Amino acid sequence: MFRSKRNRSFAAEWDQQDGILIAWPHVGTDWEYMLDEVTACYVEMARAILADDDERLVIVAPDAQDVKDALGPGWDWSRIDIVELPTNDTWVRDYGPITAFQDGATRLIDFTFNAWGMKFAADCDNLVTSRLNERGLFAMPLVNSRDLVLEGGSIETDGNGTIMTTRSCLTAPNRNDALTSGQLEQVLLERLGHIKMLWLEHGELTGDDTDGHIDTLARFAPGGIILYTGCDDPDDEHFVALMQMEEELKQFTDVDGNHYHLIKLPLPDACYDEISRLPATYANFLITNHQVIVPLYGQPGKDVKACELIGQAFPGRKVVGIDCQALIRQHGSLHCATMQLPKGSLTPKR
Repeated sequence: MFRSKRNRSFAAEWDQQDGILIAWPHVGTDWEYMLDEVTACYVEMARAILADDDERLVIVAPDAQDVKDALGPGWDWSRIDIVELPTNDTWVRDYGPITAFQDGATRLIDFTFNAWGMKFAADCDNLVTSRLNERGLFAMPLVNSRDLVLEGGSIETDGNGTIMTTRSCLTAPNRNDALTSGQLEQVLLERLGHIKMLWLEHGELTGDDTDGHIDTLARFAPGGIILYTGCDDPDDEHFVALMQMEEELKQFTDVDGNHYHLIKLPLPDACYDEISRLPATYANFLITNHQVIVPLYGQPGKDVKACELIGQAFPGRKVVGIDCQALIRQHGSLHCATMQLPKGSLTPKR
């Protein structure tokens, strides 16, 4: 296990935020065939984020007027920024800026995004972070780390020196093929200021074209907690892999050698598009300053149970559910569609 000197720390998602970044769906994305349905989901997402009085909402879109028309009247525009930029898709978690603290100051880091190993077009999405910086959105330096491919949904931090990820994603073809997993671990720990990396070897969800992002499987919460996707149905195709993942999580320890407290989230009943099963998961929740926003899938019993369990891990935050049955149709959910922007990262709104 490589251990770096921690002079930086990759910010935990429950740290104080300036706002949330999203990218608006449009006719030039894969959402075109169901644009009205997914736009309604994004409106509700925006409403839920702004229900937290301490959040700004930054929206990237090719046409600002399309966003304004969709949102309609009654919004607090002093807390909304619309930045006109071209995008290929809306999964901003994977191409938005990643935060680290360096020499006592916060830095935003821009890694390369190549659409999960060159599976799709990413020429516009890969430039969103640098273009936002050029527009003067960020109040802190943007560090160029484009010699590495890294997606925000592929890494989790406990905020205390440990990163959790999946080997199936970080070592997948067309990401960082020139590096061994050991070399990749070393460079990521150095750049993100962590001293330990935990690699999950099991647990990819059917229909996940990211090669197994950690944010579909296991998430850190304050106080040494990991919330994870479980499966209690032996007949489900995920049963064995998720049981193996659970055993791995039981063995994980933090930088001080302490085991994490585990909370098992239910696996949603199988959701399908016209062809195949979709990677629905409650682990894909979003943390804001005073809320945890949880994806719902039209399954009252499991939806309620997931909200209760997530609420236990985030005492003091309000748990808010958002229907994400539209989002999951393109194999992503709430966390995938958002990126938190830490305190001090945004310039004051003009």
